[in-house]
Amino acid sequence: MTTWVVGYRLGDDASSRQVTALVTESGVLHRAHGTYGRLPRLSKPQPSPALYSRTLFEGEHPLARPIAELRKHYADYTKRGYSRALVPPAVVRLDMEEHPPFPEKPHRELMQAFIGAAPNTPQPLDTAIGAFRATLGLPTRPANVSWVPRARPQPPRVEAMLRTLAHGSPISSPQRLPVGWTVTDEGVRLRVGRTGEILDRHSVVELQAALSAWLRFTEKPPERAVGEPLGEQGRP
Repeated sequence: MTTWVVGYRLGDDASSRQVTALVTESGVLHRAHGTYGRLPRLSKPQPSPALYSRTLFEGEHPLARPIAELRKHYADYTKRGYSRALVPPAVVRLDMEEHPPFPEKPHRELMQAFIGAAPNTPQPLDTAIGAFRATLGLPTRPANVSWVPRARPQPPRVEAMLRTLAHGSPISSPQRLPVGWTVTDEGVRLRVGRTGEILDRHSVVELQAALSAWLRFTEKPPERAVGEPLGEQGRP
């Protein structure tokens, strides 16, 4: 029997310590840590919750959480100084079977087999995880796909004004005001009496920023309910 695993070993040269973490195809996270040149101490294996509670985790793939934990440990250990990749992230097929069905004891032979068989080819962790999922026939995240933010919905009044401009109609302040403005699909015009001036796009952006700042600056704080205790700023 064989077992597919994905994992890595990181080292901290300052403290001469190392950590190893891997996930098996069954959905179990294995970890080990210790000093350079010594037999590492193994942590208790962490099987995926979806393996032993189908009802609570219905629809969740057994590899989802272990892989997320593998990423989390990688980021945490790197921040703590384990920046040397003693064994870069890799996908390995091991000629052994994992202790079934839910291993409670550490599987030292599994960890040693991974260290002995893993290639020393540098690659990002996400690349190794993607290859691991592809090997097992699971969906993978497409490569080289740029993230595009979703367009935020506009307030109803803005949407109505957009429709007005799209139909070729201007949006103007009340004519009775001595100082006013007119917005068309071609630009923004400020008027004083019968005279006026067209603003370029940069000027409109600056005006919008200034008006937004003024609205935030003059915004009234929420009224305190009767009997509500004062906060730190409201204390004498």
